[in-house]
Amino acid sequence: MQSMTGFGRGEYATDDVLARVEISAVNRKQADINFNLPRDLNSLEPALRKQVLATVSRGRVYVHVALEPAGGAPPAASLNQELAQQIDAAFSDLSKLLGRHVIPQATDFLRVPEVFDFGAPAIDKDAAQAAIEPALTTALANLKSMREEEGRLLLDDLYLRLGTITGCVQEIEKLAATRPALHRDALLARLQELDLELDLSDERLLKELALFADRSDISEEVTRFHSHHSQFLEILGKTEPVGRQLDFLCQELNRELNTMASKANHAPLAQQVVTAKTELEKIREQVQNLE
Repeated sequence: MQSMTGFGRGEYATDDVLARVEISAVNRKQADINFNLPRDLNSLEPALRKQVLATVSRGRVYVHVALEPAGGAPPAASLNQELAQQIDAAFSDLSKLLGRHVIPQATDFLRVPEVFDFGAPAIDKDAAQAAIEPALTTALANLKSMREEEGRLLLDDLYLRLGTITGCVQEIEKLAATRPALHRDALLARLQELDLELDLSDERLLKELALFADRSDISEEVTRFHSHHSQFLEILGKTEPVGRQLDFLCQELNRELNTMASKANHAPLAQQVVTAKTELEKIREQVQNLE
């Protein structure tokens, strides 16, 4: 089990190229891979994406790739002559339009990023790929290690909160078992307050008690809750991505708790449900961060 958030860094140098790769990942239901590659190496993205998806199944992942020639060759400046001439011609047109001579300054050309390129010398695609892929492998391994460590911490928290919920449900079962008797006593007390005498074997009383016992019976909900709870624990022991499964089970557990509270209609029992749902909501928040 691992978290969806994490960070990894890797670098690799060949005789020609030094590649540095940084990967950061955050929560997302699906896998969303975003690359920041040098523009002339965008054709490498499909192969690199496939490499990332072999490790990451969920989450928004940002991959930043930086390259430099081996030996630290200084950046080379180049001029886009055609664009510079177009800018100069535009100033000539502006002069004619305004009826006065407008002289472009050096800063006017520097404001256009494409006029001057101060980037590093062009790197051959195959040479770049030979350096990027090993660097990406290292970055992914570091990312996975960080996500697994956070996953272990989340797992400890989930077990702790599940224990609290289990205690609440056990108390709910105890309280639910006393509800028919409590309802009978309350009903008899109201009849006595009205000076109405009613035999305990009276069919009307027995029918009322039977209907109440049936309406307030939560045995089915408790059974389903324990089934979902067992599945939850089983899934926590798996090594593959389990976030979607656990999120679904959180919804089912919440549904059973809500039904228990509405059917039992008992304040102490409802309080136990509130405590259990509070812990379950925290579990669901944590599950949202699991791959």
